[in-house]
Amino acid sequence: MRSDIQRSGYYPELVSDALSTALAEEQVMAYVVHHEATFDRDELRRHVTVLALTPTRLIVGHTDEHPADEVHPKASASASTEAVRIEKVDSVVVTRVVSEPATHQVGGPASEVVLTIGWGAVSRIDLEPASCGDPQCEADHGYTGTSSNDDLALRVSLVADGADVVEQALVFAAALSAATAARRS
Repeated sequence: MRSDIQRSGYYPELVSDALSTALAEEQVMAYVVHHEATFDRDELRRHVTVLALTPTRLIVGHTDEHPADEVHPKASASASTEAVRIEKVDSVVVTRVVSEPATHQVGGPASEVVLTIGWGAVSRIDLEPASCGDPQCEADHGYTGTSSNDDLALRVSLVADGADVVEQALVFAAALSAATAARRS
């Protein structure tokens, strides 16, 4: 994991330092390191997310940089970590995008992976007006909707991140799914 953090080139000592605190010397069973660069007006902003799975916890690390501005004359970076007990993870959603699905083989490459993990810290509610099905009805039927956990969504792609990071995300998702299944049985 440390070599992948180093390879990302994004404040590797800060990222490693923050993760060391959260890991508390537990063994890392699986991980994914995702470095993302975005453009904000005229500036390039970078962000790294590191997910690490230990025997007892999911460690989520985010490191962001903050450019200098009128209030803060020097650029800075913030690194935060969250440690979630495995038994708290209640959903692991993996979306794969594959090219030429008719010829896809089991274990074949994905061009994109979106990993969504929920543990109840953040919920999303999608509402829409309810109806009774009668096209002539003008009554107010209130609202209907869904509530879902949406604590973390990580998107990696072959084009932006490379095949190794896409594979790393899939291996991590499988390990996390196995860990949550083992804790529930």
